[in-house]
Amino acid sequence: MQKKLRHTLYKIIFESDTPPGKLFDIVLLIIIVLNVVTVMCESVPLIRRNYAIYFIILEWIFTSIFTLEYFIRIYSAPKRWDYIFSFYGIIDFLASIPVYLGFFIGGARSLLIIRTLRLLRVFRVFKVSRVLNAGDTLMKALKSSKEKIGIFLFTVLMVVILIGTLMYLIEGEESGFTSIPKSIYWAIVTLTTVGYGDLTPHTSIGQFFSAILMITGYAIIAVPTGIITVELARRDFHEHKTLVCPECGKGGHDPDARYCKYCGAGLKKQKLV
Repeated sequence: MQKKLRHTLYKIIFESDTPPGKLFDIVLLIIIVLNVVTVMCESVPLIRRNYAIYFIILEWIFTSIFTLEYFIRIYSAPKRWDYIFSFYGIIDFLASIPVYLGFFIGGARSLLIIRTLRLLRVFRVFKVSRVLNAGDTLMKALKSSKEKIGIFLFTVLMVVILIGTLMYLIEGEESGFTSIPKSIYWAIVTLTTVGYGDLTPHTSIGQFFSAILMITGYAIIAVPTGIITVELARRDFHEHKTLVCPECGKGGHDPDARYCKYCGAGLKKQKLV
């Protein structure tokens, strides 16, 4: 009986290919959005003063819901410790503890500390990515692209170091380029097309390099976008997001797969959407 209950809760909470699972995700998403909106409204001094008691009541309601959800996830997870120390497990934990931490903080400055700890509630916004299937796909695409993105970032770092050093030599301290690190900061600002304007080149050669760097910035910004887009398209073509192993909880199996490619457990027939 207990095993059947855990399996039922697992399918509702961790999977989204059944009507109860979809309903759970929708309800959880609505609760998260309402909680985030409440936190933002509470940060407005006038609203907080006039409706302080309501914010306290709402926060306890949200905290109770997220705490209950967290313990149900631990109870129904096939491998509980893997879930607890996973990214989403940590986020779920952080979403539940801010109010409880207030009971263990003492001293004259406790109220200020509690207000700071309550900002941890913003972590609940990360729970949205669990509800949306696209969030899991995006995380996998980012992990698969990490080597390419790493090489790209290393190349960008080399470029800004080179240009920053050249600008330090060309412009000098009289133009505000007082050190190589500060010149590298200018190169980063220019390359990303932010352009704060606190540092500007005055020589013709410096302005020439600035123009080259700004044009290069437009091309560089498109590179990581292209890398991630290609990986997302590849995963969307080769994987099915909702076929999940009931033992290890991992997805990404082929629609006709009979066994989990991660742990070898048998895959029960699921409705693919």
